[in-house]
Amino acid sequence: MAFRFIERILSKKGHRPVSEGLEILRFIGPGFLVTVGFIDPGNWASNVAAGSVYGYNLLWVVTLSTIMLIIIQHNVAHLGIVTGLCLSEASTKFIPPMVAKIFLFSAMVASIFTSFAEIMGASIALYMLFGIPIPVGASFSFLFVVIMLFTNTYSKIERIIIAFVSIIGFSLLFELILADVEWDRGVYGSFMPSIPYGAMPVIMSVLGAVVMPHNLFLHSEVIQSREWNTKDEHTIKRQLDYEMFDTSFSMIVGWAINSAMILLAASVFFRNGVTINELQQASEMLIPLLGSHASIIFAIGLLLSGIASSITSGMAGGTISAGFYGEPYNIKDSHSKIGVFTSLFFALMLVFVTKNPFQGLIYSQMCLSIQLPLTVFVQLYLTSSKRVMGKYVNRWYTSLTMLLIGLIITYFNLRLFFDWVMG
Repeated sequence: MAFRFIERILSKKGHRPVSEGLEILRFIGPGFLVTVGFIDPGNWASNVAAGSVYGYNLLWVVTLSTIMLIIIQHNVAHLGIVTGLCLSEASTKFIPPMVAKIFLFSAMVASIFTSFAEIMGASIALYMLFGIPIPVGASFSFLFVVIMLFTNTYSKIERIIIAFVSIIGFSLLFELILADVEWDRGVYGSFMPSIPYGAMPVIMSVLGAVVMPHNLFLHSEVIQSREWNTKDEHTIKRQLDYEMFDTSFSMIVGWAINSAMILLAASVFFRNGVTINELQQASEMLIPLLGSHASIIFAIGLLLSGIASSITSGMAGGTISAGFYGEPYNIKDSHSKIGVFTSLFFALMLVFVTKNPFQGLIYSQMCLSIQLPLTVFVQLYLTSSKRVMGKYVNRWYTSLTMLLIGLIITYFNLRLFFDWVMG
């Protein structure tokens, strides 16, 4: 709204309708919506586990995951801009029906595990704040999110939620100034891969918490819903350029926040030999900055984070379901409603049967990384097809990079499997 007001003022004064510097504000947004998932409860649990158990040694996972994320998120946004189809719709239209059904079913399962982490996080926060039992808090969270999505009222408070959660995220970055971080080890750990014994589950959970399959569906839906593909060729190219900035900047912010979580967990817990069994213990990382109120602020941030990310995971479920029928996401349509409800309801059921919430969060993120290669390879097939993308088909080095990303994630999955088999 503010941008449109400025644009009208400039137009009346005879200036260009939009300056080059302001024009980019039109296209900022989809990347930040995806970035909400960077500080969701699953990320908190995975990063706290990584930092408290393995110190600075797994920071490289966040770095590698973020690089991969920028590439594949930009690639899927490219698909949405050029074709006007989200990843789910494009899969239904362009790949064999049986393959599409298997793929979208696995994507819905990933969406359920994502929603599980978000609802679980919100219920933990309610327990911290009011002593509400986890199952009851999860039920309240489920009902609240469903009502917000089905009535579209979430759009009225979404910016407030994201703003507050962002404050929590940036407070972590600021606290790095106060914390006794071993920066030399932190920098080394960020860029030098190492796999400590028994670390594969945590590595996979961090990877799944950063490169989340449901965000690929959501990003392509948000992008294509703007109908940029109806513009002329010059406009499409401009959208692609601005989208790359939006995606890259948003993901780098996410990388900084995730890295800060691990750095703080390493300096607060690992150094002192503290074992983390509950997500609530992570609030201790905020004590140097927020004092005795750290646990309350943390719980409020965790609650809003869980609610905000439950909304996006529910939307992703609706996008997957609608795309199965070749339709865009529309909460007024029954196919979108079914997807939203399926994602959130089965997530709630998982909360009811989970005995250890913290471990449940860790393993839910690990499950996302297991599904991820399938999403990457399907996306690679679509964006490398001239029949789908026309003149905007992937260049050979983009396809090669996407293939390498898929193979790296597959390798980690195989390592996890063999480590499990070997005991």
